[in-house]
Formats: sequence, C-alpha cells, structure tokens
Amino acid sequence: MINILSSLSKTVHTSIAIAIILFLSLFYLNGGFSFDTLFWSWIARYTHVLVGIMWIGLLWYFNFVQIPNMGKIPDEQKPAIGKVIAPAALFYFRWAAAFTVISGLILAGLNGYLHDAMTLSIGSGVPKHTAIGIGMWLGLIMAFNVWFVIWPNQKRALGIVEADPELKAKSAKTAMLFSRTNTLLSIPMLLTMVIAQNLY
Repeated sequence: MINILSSLSKTVHTSIAIAIILFLSLFYLNGGFSFDTLFWSWIARYTHVLVGIMWIGLLWYFNFVQIPNMGKIPDEQKPAIGKVIAPAALFYFRWAAAFTVISGLILAGLNGYLHDAMTLSIGSGVPKHTAIGIGMWLGLIMAFNVWFVIWPNQKRALGIVEADPELKAKSAKTAMLFSRTNTLLSIPMLLTMVIAQNLY
C-alpha cells in the first residue's frame, strides 16, 4: 500500500481501478444498465462533478492558501512557487475549468434543457431551468475569466512570457482580482446548481 500511496500516478490509477470495480459490481447487482441517454447523462454528470471539484478546489487553494501566504514566504523561496508550483496548479486549473464547462453543456444537452437553461427559461418559466441556467452562466463567466484574463496575466506575472517589472506587477494584480471575482461567484454558482438538482 505504501508503494501505491508514494506515487501520485499509482494512487490515481488505483482510485480509477476501484471506481471501475465498484461500477461493474453495481452494474451486475442491478442486472445491468441500459446504455441509453440516462446512462450517458450520468457519465457526463460524474465527469462534470469530478473536474468541477478540481477546478473549484484549485480556485480556493489559490485564494485561501497561496495568495494570502505569499507575503510570509521569504523572497529567496518565492521562485519555487512562481516557477514550479503555480504553473503546475494553473495547468490543472484552466483545463479543469474547460472540461467542467464542456461536460456541463453535454449534460444539459443530453437532458434536453440546454437551450431553456441558457435563456434562463424566459418564456417557458421552468424554475429548475432558471436555477441551473444561472449556475451555467456564472460557470461560463468564471471559465472565461480563467482562460482569457487570469491565465494571460499569470503568464506575464510568473515570467512565462516576457514582461517589464511594471507590467508584471499590474498583471499579478489583475490575475488576483479576477481570481477573487471567481471566488465570489463560486458559492452562488454552486448554490444554483445544487438547488436545481435537489429542490425542484
């Protein structure tokens, strides 16, 4: 067990293997599942939740852990964060955002409420679709911020692309403010999505 847990790759592969075993066990205990829209909707929802956890988890890591504690790190140690930790975290952060949006749109399409949710159910008046639509729009705004504001500014702030010191400082502040904006939007976004699945 120590051999598995000492390696992230082995840990993740073992976790996936356990999930597959559980899925197959539940599949056979149930007498099988129909590989229909309901099944593919479940796959999309599972993917959506999985990558969404990574996205929001990293968002909160940046805002609750990294940013507040950067001032406490000695200057000679800060390059380890800027050159190693932050770029790796930002890689998973931006791709988790992309896959969260893609899987969410697929899920809404499979369940037949994509258009109604994106129009906030104006005209049809389905409260569940209004709620999930608000969550979807908040998620789209947040993903846009990740890819088109936070990431380009972080590339300059971290020195991944060349920038003069003044632009680096400005870019770091812009990235932080939009990351905080996403933190601000994250709790209402999660609220509307959970409400849509559980209160209607």
